[in-house]
Amino acid sequence: MQNTDQVTHADHVAVIMDGNGRWATARGLERLKGHVKGVDRVRDVVRAAPKFGIDFLTVFAFSTENWKRSEREVTGLMNLFKRYIRGEAATLDEDNVRVRFIGDRGPLDRKLRSLMDELERLTETNTGLKLTIALNYGGRDEITRAVGRIAKAAKMGMIAPEDVSEQMISNFLDTSELPDPDLVIRTSGECRTSNFLPWQACYAEYVFTDTAWPDFTVAEMVKILTQFRARDRRFGAVALK
Repeated sequence: MQNTDQVTHADHVAVIMDGNGRWATARGLERLKGHVKGVDRVRDVVRAAPKFGIDFLTVFAFSTENWKRSEREVTGLMNLFKRYIRGEAATLDEDNVRVRFIGDRGPLDRKLRSLMDELERLTETNTGLKLTIALNYGGRDEITRAVGRIAKAAKMGMIAPEDVSEQMISNFLDTSELPDPDLVIRTSGECRTSNFLPWQACYAEYVFTDTAWPDFTVAEMVKILTQFRARDRRFGAVALK
């Protein structure tokens, strides 16, 4: 859980990478072309993040609700994830990036799960940027799975009802090894959180930008970080004069 002392440094930035499909459609392209372009932006932001003091970067790649999209788009996205992992694994390792995936892996195909496992093992001892990729992730789904694990532990006599606390719940979430995000950025003009890290981001600062993710630049990220550092984060307390 986040220390509630005032924090003006964005140690953990989370990004809802929105607008890929609409970016492509607006240019008369197939929606998947926007997702391909979006991968370039992920690459740019991952490489730039450590330069700006970001220790943890979490990106929302595919939600539990995205299965509702066309079969063509979903299949294309799954193939794109595989290509990204294959193509970026060596570079991520060389750049000392540690990669983790969060979300429910069960519905993903065996090859993709295998590639995810391999990338996590390859980078598990790296000490640089901690990159978390939310793949088939939904906040309510994550909390439901965590509650199920707590209930199972309680049934086995490992947990008493009075032991349940905020910290315990956090420890059962997919993000148990991560600090809470300081800043959440959502691109493409939508002003909603879309079931992304609802427990963890309860005290995060939010920035909503009209820029579609394929057009999101490192320069815009710097502007957002500058804006974030000017904010007064009180975590429910009263500002000291």
